[in-house]
Amino acid sequence: MKDYTLDTNILSYILKGNQKIYKKMKDEIEKGNDFYINPISYYEIKRGLLAINSKNKLEKFNKYCDDLFTYVDLSKEVLNRAVEIYVDLRNSGKLIEDADIFIGAVCLENDLILITNNEKHFKRINGLSVVNWV
Repeated sequence: MKDYTLDTNILSYILKGNQKIYKKMKDEIEKGNDFYINPISYYEIKRGLLAINSKNKLEKFNKYCDDLFTYVDLSKEVLNRAVEIYVDLRNSGKLIEDADIFIGAVCLENDLILITNNEKHFKRINGLSVVNWV
């Protein structure tokens, strides 16, 4: 069994109606694999939808979150892992955005595979399992 989380860009594709990605996710769920919503992507998507007053997409997003995803918290362990990732990336001169560091930390601490279209940044995080469905 595999556990996944979706990066913000993948959630955006789904909300914009990308059936290819949505179908892959549904196929994985049917195989018994689980999907988790990481708190950073939740925040990024919801703030964006509220800022542009996109009621239909917000309703769709809330339904996905309630029906398809298990929530993951920003625990002390996740925060400490994010600090370690930051220091490692900074020392190697390959720093990425804080939001991506937190998403990576959530994945590592919860043994989640990250589905993203931003492999360039996330591949910099040691030990992170990354796949691209785009």
